[in-house]
Amino acid sequence: MLSEMDDRDDIRSSISSVLPDLPGSILNIMEETLQSLGVGTIDDFQFVQEADLLCVLQPIQARKLLASWKQTSQGPGIQSQPDVNPSTSSSLLTSPTSSRSSLSLCPSPRIQLNADWVDCFEIPTERFPEALMQCLERGKRPVPSLRREMIRIVATEMMKACPSPTKHASTEVAKMLVGKYLQSLKDVIEGEVVGTGYHSLVKQLQARIDNKKRHATPRIKKRKSLSDNSDTNEVPAVMKASVQDTYGCVKWDMKFMPVTETLESQNEKKEKMKILWEQGTFNPDEVKELMESTYYSQRKAINNGTALQTLREEWPFLFHEIGICAQYQELTGLPLTETFLKSVGKKGKQLLNFMPTVCAKKTRRVFETLTKLKFQRGQLEGCSDDVKDMVLLLLSYFNEDEATLFHYTEETNQAADVQVDCLPVTPCIIVCGASCYSASRFMLSIDSKIVNDNIAQFIAAINMLFGSYYCLNIHYPVELRSTLEFLQRFLQHQSREGHKGCDEKKTRSN
Repeated sequence: MLSEMDDRDDIRSSISSVLPDLPGSILNIMEETLQSLGVGTIDDFQFVQEADLLCVLQPIQARKLLASWKQTSQGPGIQSQPDVNPSTSSSLLTSPTSSRSSLSLCPSPRIQLNADWVDCFEIPTERFPEALMQCLERGKRPVPSLRREMIRIVATEMMKACPSPTKHASTEVAKMLVGKYLQSLKDVIEGEVVGTGYHSLVKQLQARIDNKKRHATPRIKKRKSLSDNSDTNEVPAVMKASVQDTYGCVKWDMKFMPVTETLESQNEKKEKMKILWEQGTFNPDEVKELMESTYYSQRKAINNGTALQTLREEWPFLFHEIGICAQYQELTGLPLTETFLKSVGKKGKQLLNFMPTVCAKKTRRVFETLTKLKFQRGQLEGCSDDVKDMVLLLLSYFNEDEATLFHYTEETNQAADVQVDCLPVTPCIIVCGASCYSASRFMLSIDSKIVNDNIAQFIAAINMLFGSYYCLNIHYPVELRSTLEFLQRFLQHQSREGHKGCDEKKTRSN
């Protein structure tokens, strides 16, 4: 087990040493990609090809890695060397000393990667503030501001010793800190040591290291609108799909079409999906496969700022549950519905217990919402109703506008009966009924237009709403920013670097 952990650390270090500015999220995806290819140790790098890495890295980054790995595999144990003439070969055979010295001038990257700087690392206590040292020496727990200052100082020293410290290195340094100042730094809750006692320090050190390396991460280019009426008003086509932060996306903009596809084949598949949509009967697996194979053309259309109505005509399944899920999985590498349901199963009960036991006692709005939901839900049970509780309670907890997320209409109303003038321009769920609990049908609107008028399940509706923000490059509105960020990070495991929401109300049009 320890050997496997060391191999994983070596693999991560081998990537970071060549590409030190690679964001942490891309580094994690890179590790998973190599594991899926069967790479278990550094020795397996010699079998990796450039095409294997292009789904994660840019071509130049991939070539840098391959060049470094090739040099690693051609270490001292490889007998065949380029450009070696007979005289040189003879001198090498007759002079072992000269052979050793010439090889030492260009040490193997494998040897460099395994240099264990952690063993020689010393905690820079001389740089700690006096107030922090007083706490540490007296066995008192430092206040959060002093603890953060300690993390900053230690992380800076670690990166002087190694530009891209691994999690293993952070763990060892955290052990040193806790071992030296046990009473002040160990993880304790109500007198009991939590886990290893140093897990929180490891997380803080890694977060600080990732932040210091983040300067190379793409910055958000905010889209400029022509008016100040809303968050996603009409904007120039060129600016509609400006380069945004990664947000966990692995294929936001595909540079090259898949080698198995041509423009003709992409258009043929697009036309086939139009026919299937008009017929109204289709095989979900067939549609999913068609959506996945035409992902390149879909992203080009979306990122070029194609109007919503045109997208609906050219790619009708992009606004169906099958299409949104397929697009989202290609875009982020995560299955939309499966990830959501898995997170609800693991964390949903914890969240639902937290709201009435803690939040309701502190916030009047949460208490009022809980009382209202108990009346509306009645004796209903099931995962779908739990999700309704969670979303509605999150809105009240963050004191955000329910009307921006849900629009209620009569149970018998069709799409033509809905007053679209009252709909927000951002994605919105139309509830056909008096409440989310009594409704048996939902709709989805985007840009104040109903794009899907028959969604049977609430979970499908909430996932389609969330997926549309990602798939269509839409920023979270100010009125829902915290709730949607929570869903993004807590339930969908999306990137913790940056956000899709506007920073404040005065920048709503950005």
